Amino acid sequence: MFVKSDVNIKNRRANFDYEILDRYQAGIVLYGTEIKSIREGHASLVDTYCMFVNNELWVKQMNIAGYRFGSYANHEAKRDRKLLLQKKELRKLHRQVQDSGKTIIPLRLYINEKGLAKMEIGLCVGKHAYDKRASIKERDLERELRILN
Repeated sequence: MFVKSDVNIKNRRANFDYEILDRYQAGIVLYGTEIKSIREGHASLVDTYCMFVNNELWVKQMNIAGYRFGSYANHEAKRDRKLLLQKKELRKLHRQVQDSGKTIIPLRLYINEKGLAKMEIGLCVGKHAYDKRASIKERDLERELRILN
């Protein structure tokens, strides 16, 4: 029995800077001190991105702070970490990224019901300045409607 965790680390800039076309749930390969640090909420998805290396998907520039009780075996904070997806999903993502100007961005890092760290990644296209202005306008309208209701 595992108690549901409150860990939900989001990439807040992703929805503003990118149009998300498709979402995937991926496992992530971690060291022992990394998962302990994530469970304490000491991780950041700022400026992270995903990249294919030898047909494997890796997350780059993800910061997981050192575990406070870690000793000489503590992990490196910004190392590259491998993402785990099904082969079919990996091939589909690899094809999409190679063919057009799409990129893979981490959207959310969380602990699932079984106690495993999972990452929600998105296949994205970058927004232009006018797209961002439209997003801001839509968000403001939704906020006003919520206030009126």
